[in-house]
Amino acid sequence: MNIDWIHFTPFASLTGGIILGVASAIFILVNGRILGISGILGGLMPPKVGDTFWRIAFLLGLFSAPTVFHAVVPTDYITAPRIDATDLMVVAAGLLVGIGTRYASGCTSGHGVCGLSRLSPRSLVATISFMFAGFVMVYVMRHLSVI
Repeated sequence: MNIDWIHFTPFASLTGGIILGVASAIFILVNGRILGISGILGGLMPPKVGDTFWRIAFLLGLFSAPTVFHAVVPTDYITAPRIDATDLMVVAAGLLVGIGTRYASGCTSGHGVCGLSRLSPRSLVATISFMFAGFVMVYVMRHLSVI
């Protein structure tokens, strides 16, 4: 196994994880809700009266964060992510993730971050399933050269 040292970012990953954990804790303490993206987005379809503003504000913040980051951080510190997949594969992966979040009644952020911290057995099963499926797909794609 080789580590791609150019794209190996343990400190940035740790910092991002800490920020996500703190944000999740604040969100559940302030709103009494789980910080799961699929649940927040799914709550807009159909929208409920009095429940849409915070959802739209959250999603706008989520989607505008990269733009703000690029405006604030010097370009020397920004590296483009490398995705070894075709556009069709990325779209297919997105659709599969969307279908999986509906079956699992939540996404990796809802189950993996918030659910596990609440010691939810359902979230433990969902997170193990997400991780196992990811491991299998990486093995298939990298070692069996199926696609």
